[in-house]
Amino acid sequence: MTTTTAPLPPAPSVTTPEPLVSVRGLRVAYGDGPLVLDGVDLDLFAGETVALLGSSGSGKSTLMRSLTGFAPITGGSARVAGHDVGALRRGQLRGLRAQVGQVFQQFNLVGRLSVLTNVLTGALHGAGPINAVGGFTSADRQRALALLDRVGIAHKATDQARTLSGGQQQRVAIARALMQRPRLILADEPVASLDPSMSHQVLELLQEIARTDGIPVLVSLHVLHLALEHSDRVVGLRHGEVLVSAPTAELDADRLAAVYDVPPTDEQEADDVAR
Repeated sequence: MTTTTAPLPPAPSVTTPEPLVSVRGLRVAYGDGPLVLDGVDLDLFAGETVALLGSSGSGKSTLMRSLTGFAPITGGSARVAGHDVGALRRGQLRGLRAQVGQVFQQFNLVGRLSVLTNVLTGALHGAGPINAVGGFTSADRQRALALLDRVGIAHKATDQARTLSGGQQQRVAIARALMQRPRLILADEPVASLDPSMSHQVLELLQEIARTDGIPVLVSLHVLHLALEHSDRVVGLRHGEVLVSAPTAELDADRLAAVYDVPPTDEQEADDVAR
């Protein structure tokens, strides 16, 4: 009796996820000045939080600005959400910036406006001139309230933004960024003006957003232990070059302290260097 062997099914293909942000050999200089960034490589994938470390002048803010076309790309490339940033025209850059939520150290809220209205301004990135003049839709208001609830301050919706604490204002800024339905969040020193307890809360919130919504978050920080506790990967810049790039689990304060040109003797010294 002859038996036949059924052919094996084809092996499933293994696909590597595409990064939402892909930076290769990036060089940035302002005018005829020296290079601020020199040969930077960076990938950002959906769902991850990447901490960007470096002392003042290392190029952290310039790297973030280059991802939205606010810093001149003089060499290499930066691709964000499938777009070659250096090749985009002014109108196309506006479209890209509408897909990038930004959180700043100084919150950038309009203090005399209500918390709810500040969050609603995030919807203006996708609104036409008629909606910008005529007000916000009921759906926008419901979404803004839901986002305020998500960040834990829905009860402050009608308060003026200037009456809130620093940590509360930063939560408003995060809700405003989410109102854009961003594909990427850039947080430039978002906890520099907050106390330690609130710093942890804000960074935990950003990491939860990344994991739950699949939005990559790039956050620049100065304090080493915050980077180690609240990120999936760490990229360390020194003098415009990448000195460290590795999963957080593979790093410690001693290795990261090299970013700041000072070899600490223990973890506490490493944190002091970065403050």
